[in-house]
Amino acid sequence: MKILLADDHDLVRDTLAAFLENEPDITVRTAANLTEAMKIVEDEGGFDLVILDYTMPGMEGLLGLSHMIGANGPKPVAILSGTADRSVAEQAIKAGAVGFVPKTLAAKSIVSAIKFMASGEVFAPFGFMHKEEVDGNSAITKREREVLIGLTAGKSNKEIAIDLELQEVTIKLHVKTLCRKLGAKNRTQAAMIARDRRLL
Repeated sequence: MKILLADDHDLVRDTLAAFLENEPDITVRTAANLTEAMKIVEDEGGFDLVILDYTMPGMEGLLGLSHMIGANGPKPVAILSGTADRSVAEQAIKAGAVGFVPKTLAAKSIVSAIKFMASGEVFAPFGFMHKEEVDGNSAITKREREVLIGLTAGKSNKEIAIDLELQEVTIKLHVKTLCRKLGAKNRTQAAMIARDRRLL
């Protein structure tokens, strides 16, 4: 898996790159601005995931996102930011980003989010995107509902992954998100809450 990480903050960029390079199946290229990132993509071809810092030089808001989406072909591009708010995150996803990653997340969580997005899923932290309480099934996505169906059937992450033709790590992330959304301590409790609330 080839990842391009572009951020003008040396510490953030180098820390995340180090975490990513510890993963056995990930290779990382880094850039300090959009111009440098675009040149790398032009020279080396599309990456499995490109991550762009929202406020780094050259971005000009979401204009830089559009440029990179065009350059990286059909492969995904995501936004990373320590300052942007929920409205920017929503705009980025509407503009074609596969995710919005706040720098307030722990480095390991960001690495998990990167794997999630590289596998073809859209990532936006529930706590960041939804300030209101979860009401009924309004905050449960179609994919999460499919995972819930597997949970209530007592299936393992691997079995659900096979059913939905997804990677097991993707299912694991969905289960984690579902537990947080439903206020459940574990997958079994999440399934019970889902049945009680008739979310399926």
